[in-house]
Amino acid sequence: MKRVTKRPRGRPPHADLLTPAEWRTVHAVQHGMTNAEIARRRGVSVNAVKFHMANALAKLNLRNRRELRAWFRAPRDGALAGRKIMEKELKLGPIGQIARSVSNTQASEKWYREALGLPHLYTFGTLAFFDCGGTRLMLSQEGGVARESILYLRVADIAAAHQLLSARGVAFTHAPHMIHRHADGTEEWMAFFQDPDARPMAIMAQAVPGRETGKS
Repeated sequence: MKRVTKRPRGRPPHADLLTPAEWRTVHAVQHGMTNAEIARRRGVSVNAVKFHMANALAKLNLRNRRELRAWFRAPRDGALAGRKIMEKELKLGPIGQIARSVSNTQASEKWYREALGLPHLYTFGTLAFFDCGGTRLMLSQEGGVARESILYLRVADIAAAHQLLSARGVAFTHAPHMIHRHADGTEEWMAFFQDPDARPMAIMAQAVPGRETGKS
C-alpha cells in the first residue's frame, strides 16, 4: 500500500526574507503611511495590514515602526538587489521632484493644468504629477493644514547615497524604500532626512532591471 505523505499546513516558505505583501506593507510604512492609508491604497482590510506588519517586524527582529523606518534592504527579486555600487563620489541633484500639499487633488489638478498650463503627467489616487521643465511637481492631498514643500534630489545609486550621507552625519527619518514599480520593472526609490531646521528633504532614484547602479 502506497504511503501518502501529508503536506504541512500553511503557505510554503517564501524565497525572500519577506513575502511580496509584507514588502509592500514595509515600504508603505517607511514612506510614512498609516495602517488605514495602506489599507485604502491596497484595497485590503486594516487587519490584513496589521497582520503583515506584525509578521514583518517578527521576521526582521524589530520592535516597532520607528525601527522599521530606519531599516534598509532591497527585495531579492527587485531591480535594486544584487547591484554593484559604481559611485565613488556622491553627486546630489538635480532636483527631481518638489512635493506640495493641497486640500483637494481634483480641484488643484484642474487649476495647475488649466490656469497655469503645466503639462499633466498622471494622477494616482490623491497624488497628481506635473512636469515643470524637467522637474516633477507632486500634489498630495492632505485634508488639513498644508505641510511644507519637500525637495527631492536625484541620485544615481540610492543605496550608496544613503550610506555616504549617513557617514557624514545626515540622520535619515525614513530609510530607502520602494514607492512604485512600473510595468517594465523599473522601480522608484526614495529616502527622507531633515535639514538643520528640521525641514524635510529626500533623495530619489530609479532602479532599472539589468542595469548597474551608478550608470546613467
